[in-house]
Amino acid sequence: MAYQHKNLAEGRWAQMSLSEQMANIGSEISRALNWKKKNNEGYCLKAVVRALELISLTIDSVTVKSHIKELTRLREVIIDYFYGNNEYASSETLWQKYFNHFNFVARNKK
Repeated sequence: MAYQHKNLAEGRWAQMSLSEQMANIGSEISRALNWKKKNNEGYCLKAVVRALELISLTIDSVTVKSHIKELTRLREVIIDYFYGNNEYASSETLWQKYFNHFNFVARNKK
């Protein structure tokens, strides 16, 4: 598989804490939401693909079973929001609230 985040895929990602990983995923989702607002579907979907790649890297690096369950559900809901019919009724506000917690933890950890 050709990763867009090659440095992260080579092991750097697994060295980050889960909150740092989730904050980075949230950054890509934030970019996707911004491009969606600007009606630029191409850039929006590129950011979503990057976020999904990071979620896959996170799933591969996590050992706690409940984290894997959360991450696979996250992937499912992101795909539903950006590619599907939004059956889970996600919103921009929901995504911002979800990822803001990880940003706060990651930022205060340093």
